[in-house]
This record gives sequence, structure tokens and C-alpha cells, in this order.
Amino acid sequence: MTATGLALEPGTLWSKLTERMRHALQCGALQPIPTNCELVEQGGVHFVVRILANVARKAQARQTQEREAAAGKTFNPFLPYDPDLFVADISATHVCLLNKFNVVDRHLLIVTRAFEDQETLLTWEDCAALRACMRECDGLGFYNGGTEAGASQPHKHLQLVPLPLAPVGPRLPIEPLIAQAHYEGPVGVAPGLPFVHALARLDDVWTMPPEQAAGLLLERYRLLLRAVGLRGEAGAGGVRQSGPYNLLVTRPWLLFVPRSREGFQGISVNALGFAGALLVRHEEQLQILKQAGPMTVLNNVAVVKQPSHDTGE
Repeated sequence: MTATGLALEPGTLWSKLTERMRHALQCGALQPIPTNCELVEQGGVHFVVRILANVARKAQARQTQEREAAAGKTFNPFLPYDPDLFVADISATHVCLLNKFNVVDRHLLIVTRAFEDQETLLTWEDCAALRACMRECDGLGFYNGGTEAGASQPHKHLQLVPLPLAPVGPRLPIEPLIAQAHYEGPVGVAPGLPFVHALARLDDVWTMPPEQAAGLLLERYRLLLRAVGLRGEAGAGGVRQSGPYNLLVTRPWLLFVPRSREGFQGISVNALGFAGALLVRHEEQLQILKQAGPMTVLNNVAVVKQPSHDTGE
């Protein structure tokens, strides 16, 4: 463990990831789910839509959890975690694992060693672990705050996928709208996003010392939490969120989106949807998505902006 409390040695994550992926594929611990990709445009965004080619593995995992629940057990894939999916120790509080049923290649999970609830607010330790991994990989970090935000496990975990998000289409589909954001002080909004959200810049987080950087990342996370009308509430196991939300983190910016529901007409949406990447299970859902429009789907699962009452006086 270094003086900063980090166990992850700089410059080693990518090689560890490559080695562990090879091992996990060979032993069957890592079970990627193949998809086909299609681009669907709406609102100036070329959304990457993945269509599952085979849902058998995901269905099998869901059935395992259901059997555990029926037997009165709580299924937690992270406690203990599968050692074949272990990538690296990040800190005294977090480990880095492969996502067993990955749709995106090299999908990493940043998981608390001890159980913490996914609906508790992010902590300094969470921010330090996320920053340590994102220093190693030019990727998209994200967090699904609660089941209505797309979280499938109650054990706290952040996630990280490398960019570009898909072999076709833009590097990060939502970037053109983020580039048009207007800032009032430290908080920004993107006019092209029709739902409630808040943005903050992050460029300086990657060049400052780790402890200071984690503190600044946490400060901006809390700033955006308040900006969208959410707050922390004292509860069992820590300070809990007052509502569901998605968090997206890139090296240049942080995006916070409160949620109203988990899905739209059977199409589940997590944080990746707000990056411009959606997943459908079959052709029927693809047609629903195309007919409604991807941005319309996001607007339906986010929080609708209230109309302005400005009279111009």
C-alpha cells in the first residue's frame, strides 16, 4: 500500500486486465454476451444500439439469483468475488473485477471489499478508487444509483469501460451535446438534453495529487447532487440517496442525471444509455426504440424539465 492508501501501482492496470481476461476466458469465468450494433440518430446524437445475439448466459445468471432468493438466501456475486475475475487491488477499500457477463469488451467493476449498499452516496474512498483506475484508462466511468437507475446488484460498485464505446459510430455518442454545454459558475447544462441533468468540468482532477483529486471529485459529485435537487439522508448502513440517479465520468467532465423509472416499454436503461449506448434484447425492442427515438426513451426514464414561467418582464 502506498502513502496515498492506493495498492494499484501506476501503469499496471492495463497489463493486469489483459492477462486476467485471457485467463478468465480460458477457464470459463468470463462469459461475454455477443451483440450486433446499429446506429440510431435522434436529437443530434448517433446512438449506438446493441442487440443481444444470445441471452442464454444472462438468463442463466438471473435464474441462479432467483433460486437463491427462493431459498431465502441473498445472492451477492461480490462477497466473495470469483478469484478468476479478480484484476487488481485498488486500495484498502476497493478491488477491481471483470464484469462476468460483459457486453462491452474490457468492462471493469470497481467494488467495495466490504458490503456497502448501492443506494448509499459515493464516498471519498469511492472517488479515490475510480480516479486511480481512470488514470490508467481513457474510458467512461459510471454509477447506477439504485434499481430504478439500472443497478442489478445491491453491493456498491462503480463501473469503467474503455473508449470508444463500440466498434462502430462515434467515440462517445453524447459528446457533441456535452460540448455545447453552458456553465453558470461550476455547474453546467447541455441545451440538447431535454431532461434534468447537471455537468461539471473535471480536467484538473487528473493532474493533482491523488488525495486532493479524490476530494475534488467528491466535492463536484456533491455539488451536482444538490444541483438536480437530490440530497443525502441518514439511514442504515450510511448516508443514502434521496432518489435514483446515474453518474457518468470522463476525463473532461462529470454528468449527473436523476431518474424516474428503470425502463421504457420493457427496454432497461442504465447510465450507458445517457452516454448514448443502449441495449435491447431482441428485434421487437429495437423497433420500439426506433419508433419512439432513443432520446425520447431517455426523457421517459429521466426527470422531465419543468416548463419555464419566465414572462420576459
